[in-house]
Amino acid sequence: MAKKRRPRSQPQPQLVDGEIPVVGAREPCPCGSGRRYKACHGRAAAQAATELVRRPFEGLPGECDWVALRELVPAATVPLTLRDGLPADVPSLTLATVLPMAWPALRRSDGAVLLAVQNDTATGDLSRDLADVLTRALTATPGAPVPSGRGDVAGPRLQDLLDPEAPFVPEVHEGFEFWLDDASQATGEVTASLERANAAATPTVRLSGVTAAYWCETPEKNHLRWVMPHAEEELLDALARLHAAGASSLGDDTRLVGSFRAHGLTVPVWDLPSAMGAEECEKPAAAFGERLTEALAATTPLTAEERSARSGLTNRQITLN
Repeated sequence: MAKKRRPRSQPQPQLVDGEIPVVGAREPCPCGSGRRYKACHGRAAAQAATELVRRPFEGLPGECDWVALRELVPAATVPLTLRDGLPADVPSLTLATVLPMAWPALRRSDGAVLLAVQNDTATGDLSRDLADVLTRALTATPGAPVPSGRGDVAGPRLQDLLDPEAPFVPEVHEGFEFWLDDASQATGEVTASLERANAAATPTVRLSGVTAAYWCETPEKNHLRWVMPHAEEELLDALARLHAAGASSLGDDTRLVGSFRAHGLTVPVWDLPSAMGAEECEKPAAAFGERLTEALAATTPLTAEERSARSGLTNRQITLN
């Protein structure tokens, strides 16, 4: 007896124009394909949300300082300027390293907005996540923190919102008192968070003679961590040339010990003696910057000694994200 054939399903209509709305992962895809959303148009949305943007701050003024504030600096603030200006009821917009209770953003009672750069992100694009928080903060109720959320994977990025001509010069603070516009109004929870943050903060100073170099003090020795904009391979070659030539230090008892890799940029790190403060780093750092410029311009192949130095630097590299 012949098997009955199942009637073929009729082709579903396809949406040609317009965006596909977001629905539940197990719901039928609105495009009419007959498949679940997660197996159809939701797949691209999920991939976009998880795909890591290697240099999220690329194209922003002060990219190196953005990276430093995200990964290295405990307490700092920077005024931000929007392309289209601030709304009338927002007197100021400030980027902060971190806010109390790890709030993504805060709108003060006077309408001013603080945006935290050191925060958990919902997707692989830190710039888009911060832009989503910023957009919500501008219309948040004054006097309230802005909660975490998952923004639109097609939403704007910081590069779309911020003025590309505005300066980006961080102000490093000894503590987190910038959290409070009025200390007398602080709740016990915020005050406790402030005390914990101040106790854990590493003393840090941004050098004035070079860009995005940060001195920090630790109990046994001090360090200089310098976020550099150069392509990683070229920078490692240049550092190897200097290291092999004995020109990679910042003076007596200092040593280039390795580097971090953070948000697509390389951050060389030097050990410094505990007696060497930030002011004593200024001239040696400027002189090193000149030597590095010359080394970056070199085009000859690395020697055996330079290749060995490069291998050592690469082996001591740590990825922060």
